[in-house]
Amino acid sequence: MRWYRWVRAYIQYLLIPIALVSFVLVWEGLIVVKQYPAFILPAPHQVARSFVENWQAGIFPRHLAITLFEIGLGFSIAFVFASSVGYLLAKSPLLEKIVSPYLIATQAIPIVAIAPLIIIWIDTGPVQNALIAALITFFPMLVNTIVGVRGVRDEYRALLRSYAANRWQVFTKLEVPAALPIFLGGVRVGVTLSVIGVIVAELMWADRGLGFLINFAEGHLDTPLLFATVATLSAMAIGLYLIVVLIEKIILRWRRDNQ
Repeated sequence: MRWYRWVRAYIQYLLIPIALVSFVLVWEGLIVVKQYPAFILPAPHQVARSFVENWQAGIFPRHLAITLFEIGLGFSIAFVFASSVGYLLAKSPLLEKIVSPYLIATQAIPIVAIAPLIIIWIDTGPVQNALIAALITFFPMLVNTIVGVRGVRDEYRALLRSYAANRWQVFTKLEVPAALPIFLGGVRVGVTLSVIGVIVAELMWADRGLGFLINFAEGHLDTPLLFATVATLSAMAIGLYLIVVLIEKIILRWRRDNQ
């Protein structure tokens, strides 16, 4: 039974759309039975219509592009600083002991407490939101970088040095490939947190972006638009996460092929 073997091989992928369709049908049935008004719980077709109308009007593309730009900028800032600072701390335990209390303290400060300072220091709205995302994303990626580099065994470094390898060769040939799996795990977490950081910032003060659109829909009791925006946000976050997973698989496959 070829079709049966095919179903068993891809059942985990088939269950995703099946679960989604089942959820939508239960949702639609609940609306029919309970007769909820749209401002309390809109039907799936009302949410879909709101999405299509606002997409065709250019509202969703404009706000989605702004949010994606802020996420990309915030994630890039966190990526650069977390990887560079994390490597320095991993190579210098003394420096880590000195700096770690301050890094932990920054994570204990609520974002809303430092948000006024960010507004004062930075005038550009998208940069403000990106900085909030970077602050939220930085620490988990930093920790994964430190753990990944620290996980490289000292005897491997000694072996390379016995072949007269310099620091750059040790870094590129040993430390980076060995730390990649753990570091890329931090990147997965980071890209998700960057989405959260940007949306939190947009909900607080932005006049554009998906977070602003959520506030707008809530203020005007446009629940279908609210649901459509949240669904768009969820799809965007899933898409970004899957892109990172795909890049991770490509890099790790290249790493295995070159070992």
